[in-house]
Amino acid sequence: MSPAVATKPVNAMSIDVEDYFQVSAFEGHIDRADWNDFPCRVEMNTRRAMELFADASVKATFFMLGWVAERYPKLVKDIVAEGHELASHGYQHTRVTQQTPDMFREDVIKTKALLEDISGVAIRGYRAASFSIGRDNLWALDVLGETGHEYSSSIYPIHHDLYGIPEAPRFAFYPRDNGLLEIPVTTIQLGEKKLPCGGGGYFRLLPYQVSRWAMRRVNNRDQQACIFYFHPWELDPEQPRQQGVGLKTRFRHYLNLGRMQNRLQHLLADFAWDRIDRVFLDGAQGKGV
Repeated sequence: MSPAVATKPVNAMSIDVEDYFQVSAFEGHIDRADWNDFPCRVEMNTRRAMELFADASVKATFFMLGWVAERYPKLVKDIVAEGHELASHGYQHTRVTQQTPDMFREDVIKTKALLEDISGVAIRGYRAASFSIGRDNLWALDVLGETGHEYSSSIYPIHHDLYGIPEAPRFAFYPRDNGLLEIPVTTIQLGEKKLPCGGGGYFRLLPYQVSRWAMRRVNNRDQQACIFYFHPWELDPEQPRQQGVGLKTRFRHYLNLGRMQNRLQHLLADFAWDRIDRVFLDGAQGKGV
């Protein structure tokens, strides 16, 4: 049985704290060595998200890059002071598919220690860059368990050109025998297909009414909590535009940025929300991949 859900499920809100120039889609155009040359907007946009959460009396989980935390330690401390959960997004948004087990271990240990030193709280959760834990690197889940993480939100149970394990369970489950809980971003089952409805570009692409219908279906028909995610840069239609990127990348990154804040405000009002740790960790059970 997956995490218990009452008559009106409380869903989990999450935000991946990274800047506009750090997304995986720009890897071929922006070198990590040049990140310091770009105007940072992540603190401003993250605080904008925090204001939206405060206005709606919502607590959320912030998956923080170590790179961002080092540069904005007060932001990290304010996130915790306002009652949100702090979790790890790795140090500099390197996909797990680009790391060896030793590299990955070093990265998650470094980031966990950094976030804990700055915030003074234990880091329980981890989300891989671009949901990059898949069939060929499930060893990463062993490393996360060994390094003291209690849950991951890194497997997306869909077909996608960049990530996904379509056959993975739709709801929280234990993929290994080490006590680490995997919490997939929410999908809706329509026939034999699993379709995403938990945030990201899909939330900006589709009319809000579609996302609301799909999440209500998960809450009511499946009797399960949803997990939603977005990025600070999605609240920033004024961010610098990158030149020389492909049409697909431009479409995915810039589509409907100007509508995101309004849609998010509706989402926060239309559903009950809390932090991932409080929604999923108590008494959760599941099955393996």
